[in-house]
Amino acid sequence: MTGRFPDFVIIGAMKCATSTLHSQLEAQPAFCMSRPKEPNFFSDADRWARGLDWYRGLFAAAAPGDLCGESSTHYTKLPTLPDALPRLKAHMPNAKLIYIMRHPVDRLVSHYSHGWLERAIDGPIDEAIERHPELVDYGRYAMQIGPWLEAFGPASVLPVFMERLSRSPQPELERICRFLGYTAMPVWNDLLDGENASGNRLRDSRWRDAIVYHPLVTAIRRNLVPQAWRDRIKKGWQMTEKPVLRAEALARVTAVFDADLALLGEMLGTRMTCATFRAVVLERTLEWSISNSSPELGGGPSEGWWRGDPT
Repeated sequence: MTGRFPDFVIIGAMKCATSTLHSQLEAQPAFCMSRPKEPNFFSDADRWARGLDWYRGLFAAAAPGDLCGESSTHYTKLPTLPDALPRLKAHMPNAKLIYIMRHPVDRLVSHYSHGWLERAIDGPIDEAIERHPELVDYGRYAMQIGPWLEAFGPASVLPVFMERLSRSPQPELERICRFLGYTAMPVWNDLLDGENASGNRLRDSRWRDAIVYHPLVTAIRRNLVPQAWRDRIKKGWQMTEKPVLRAEALARVTAVFDADLALLGEMLGTRMTCATFRAVVLERTLEWSISNSSPELGGGPSEGWWRGDPT
């Protein structure tokens, strides 16, 4: 085979600053990060069909001694994509894994905005959570990360929180690099902040792009249409206001998230709810309170202690 397998994988969660961390690690010496950022190799059928040579080839440019990594949030998208864990475990049993979390309601809103911009989701957010259960499921962190802890052991999975990464980026980057076995001193690059932000993106539209970005139309637009008019037109394709869940819908998703956060808190040796989430994750660095020898991690997947159904 050509290339090599990576040393670590950022496995999620979606809309939790995985792109930002990927870019920050890529900026450090002796790191080789995949391009594309999200290969989704172990989760997506079309990527898996490309074969191990294709995947290993993503790291063919790595120099001897480089730490290689990739970032695929599809790996923690249960129940939508169930194949990532067994496939990754079979080929990379000693991989180190990073799982980033944020307040689950904030993640849900960001996920909805992302889906709306990509035309994968339509309608108001309150209706979308009924039609798209993944908006809630991908933020049930205990449910998502539990199988990985059981398969790889807590020592191989680093919990990271977006809120803490945003407030104390340099110390958090140092903690992440120590976990990965990086011996140099990493430096957080503020110029890379804000990657993958949705605020200024335009909603996907093939016909609009085909017309607007035609060379002739581009020349006319830039030379004859005032900037104020162009900005006004663009707003019709942007999500200019942050979506807000109505009280009833917010109460429903909060109940689901609180039940999951109770399990996550047990894993981390603390207590957390949606109401206390930010304070808890900012108060101190959280690590798994369970060990590889914990009886809870001894059962097979069907007996996993992480299996709770808050719904």
